[in-house]
Amino acid sequence: MNATTQPSAAERPQSAPVLNIANALTVLRLILVPVFIYLMLLEGHGPRLAALVVFVGAAITDQLDGQLARSRNLVTDFGKIADPIADKALTMTAFILLSLEGSLWWWVTIAIIVRELGITVLRFFMLRRAVMAASRGGKLKTVLQIAGLVGLLVPWGALPWQGLAQGLMTLAYVIIGAALVVTVVTGLDYVRQALALSRRAPGRD
Repeated sequence: MNATTQPSAAERPQSAPVLNIANALTVLRLILVPVFIYLMLLEGHGPRLAALVVFVGAAITDQLDGQLARSRNLVTDFGKIADPIADKALTMTAFILLSLEGSLWWWVTIAIIVRELGITVLRFFMLRRAVMAASRGGKLKTVLQIAGLVGLLVPWGALPWQGLAQGLMTLAYVIIGAALVVTVVTGLDYVRQALALSRRAPGRD
């Protein structure tokens, strides 16, 4: 009887190995950040276009590694920590570099960085009570940030159709504005959730 009720070795849950394709993509994204910085600091349309390619490639790995981890049961503690670090390192670096070159107002960059770092710390401390999963607004925030950054990273000056280029650049700033609004609103919502969780379980560790 006991033999039939015991789960077989194949049925027992197994932890995913740290060395897997999802974590490899996360590490690759971290490696691409200094490459992106180096290319952004070079002058000329060529390096700028290369920096854009690196940024888009790194952004794609952000979507791909999460899908692979969930679909192939490759979720690890390393991935849970490294993935958001790599994600924020990429976007915050792009915001800072764009502000340094004068393409983006510093107050926008500072507001977004303060929100991102603040909510990351908040979610870390709230782990003792509950996991604050990413909301739909948070995912929309990421999409808008990436889209706006891509629009500002494009070397529009290299295009022969400057009228069209100017229009697309204006669209990129509009997207950045929308990203800023969603970033702040979702940040306030995370704070609201944290306060509600704290009141619901006041004495727990």
